Amino acid sequence: MTTRAGFVALIGEPNAGKSTLLNRMVGAKVSIVTHKVQTTRARIRGVAMEGDSQIVFVDTPGVFTPRRRLDRAMVTAAWGGAADADVIVVMVEAHRGVTEGVKRLLDQLRTVSEGRTVALGINKIDRVEAPVLLGLADELNKMFDFAETFMISAEKGHGVDDLRRWLAEQLPESPWLYPEDQIADLPMRMIAAEMTREKLTLRLHQELPYQLTVETENWEERKDGSARIDQVVYVSRPGHKGILLGKKGETIKAVGQAARIELEEFLGRKVHLFLQVKVREKWQEEAERYSEMGLDFKDGNS
Repeated sequence: MTTRAGFVALIGEPNAGKSTLLNRMVGAKVSIVTHKVQTTRARIRGVAMEGDSQIVFVDTPGVFTPRRRLDRAMVTAAWGGAADADVIVVMVEAHRGVTEGVKRLLDQLRTVSEGRTVALGINKIDRVEAPVLLGLADELNKMFDFAETFMISAEKGHGVDDLRRWLAEQLPESPWLYPEDQIADLPMRMIAAEMTREKLTLRLHQELPYQLTVETENWEERKDGSARIDQVVYVSRPGHKGILLGKKGETIKAVGQAARIELEEFLGRKVHLFLQVKVREKWQEEAERYSEMGLDFKDGNS
């Protein structure tokens, strides 16, 4: 049996549907999906099997114009993911078309894509009419020499199987890189922290979600097969702590409950989740917080 294995990077503007596609391909929730942009901070790898091929997906943070140190580290991680991959899939939202951000992304892509196969994934196709889709595909293919174009809806699953089959064929011949039943190479502590952060992002609006981070401080396996997980939510201002806790602690309690239910589903066992909120005004300037998120602190320096 000839096996294939390799890395596929999904890149695009924030909210293009990269995390949704990754979760759909892998068949499990390994990357957080919210209506907020810039929610994926680390390069999350999900592993999908297709025939005799093992596809390792690198879900990168959205490519946008960075303003803060954290933004810069995220964008550097995104381009690092593309540069390390065997195949790159550029994701563009059908209803938004060729934005300034897409133009900038394609310009930058030329510098990292040499010798790599690059495909175009036009996502959210259910939002536009067929003639608009065909016109957009034509326009983008004139701007960049894509090996293949796929019309998909990551959310509904349309076109995803075709894309996965095609990707499997593009990968180099190689032994599998991970055990067959492994779906992600992120430590479970980080996946658990991401799940809680997703629930916070969904619950809280405005700027606050970008001013917080979640870390799994302790993970204890219990004799009865359950797990005790202690997490800390760091916020950068004392005023944010009150928003996070909510009246009589209702907000953080609801977030903890939603995160616990999802963790139990993911792990297939009982979870005892304990959340604490701490103020660390300069957490976005601390190297330790970045390594917890799988980002390089130095990358935010430029």
